[in-house]
Amino acid sequence: MKIQIYVMTLLSLGIINVKAQKKIVYQLSKLEDKDLQLVQRSKTVTTENGKSFIRLSENKGEGLVWLPISDFENGSLSITMRGKDELQRSFIGLAFHALNDSTYDAVYCRPFNFFAKDSVRRIHAIQYVSHPIYTWKKLREEQNAQFEKAIVNPPNPNDWFTLKLEIKNDVIKAYINDQSEPALVVNKISLQVSGKIGLFMGDSSGGDFGEIVIRKK
Repeated sequence: MKIQIYVMTLLSLGIINVKAQKKIVYQLSKLEDKDLQLVQRSKTVTTENGKSFIRLSENKGEGLVWLPISDFENGSLSITMRGKDELQRSFIGLAFHALNDSTYDAVYCRPFNFFAKDSVRRIHAIQYVSHPIYTWKKLREEQNAQFEKAIVNPPNPNDWFTLKLEIKNDVIKAYINDQSEPALVVNKISLQVSGKIGLFMGDSSGGDFGEIVIRKK
């Protein structure tokens, strides 16, 4: 008890510095509007079966929602989210190492391709991009199948699932739900090593987003 009081006294005097919390959990529905920066999207707080989440509008262009973190480097990001099985209307994921609204890396899913009968569409289930230069179209045309893959045992495209990113220097691994093997492994294209974190939506796509867990290393 005496040791605890002594340490707390040193903290209050600024003699001991404690590193920022390495694990951050946000229930997105509980964040205030001032904590979120919405780009080309609007949000509503919705509740289903006792679970609250944010629902983002389906607007033209790519949408972003920046979280109150601007210095993420290495670590992991895990988001629970829900899209829908509607062709070209569901692109949902995470942006990171962002400098601004147009310069960032992102990994996102296309739920409408999870169970596509067309084998070509199935390999477009999960995607890495690095904007503004390396869009999905440029990567597909110049380096086909290197930055997008099919998902083995994909989740229900109309239900909640978890996308987890592990980011370590120039390597990005993406996992779906509790699968032990990554659905996608890529080498970063961009030179950004730190930046903002946000939710990502593709053109004409909205989405539902619940909890995000951020672990810094």
